[in-house]
Amino acid sequence: MNNIVNLKESKKGLTFDIQVTPNASRAGIAGEQDGALKLKVAAPPVEGAANDACIKLLASELKLKKSQMEIFSGSKSRKKTVMVKNLSRAELEKKIKDFLKANKSG
Repeated sequence: MNNIVNLKESKKGLTFDIQVTPNASRAGIAGEQDGALKLKVAAPPVEGAANDACIKLLASELKLKKSQMEIFSGSKSRKKTVMVKNLSRAELEKKIKDFLKANKSG
């Protein structure tokens, strides 16, 4: 079975891509597209505000600590890579799958 979100393992932790829409009317995870989680954040894309909002949103929705996550690359782009530390691949996959299943529209 294919993973919905493309997780990659590195020595420092697990990484996955997010596609961010800043200045959204409502913040939330809007599903998945091309192996990346689609995030909407209300924050504007200035001075790291949208990046901070992404981490806060992911921590809240996936029940992780903000300190476990960081924007690994793409900090000035809409497509970013997030790194999650101190979590097994199986645990992160389950958190993402459970979230997506629980929040499927339709």
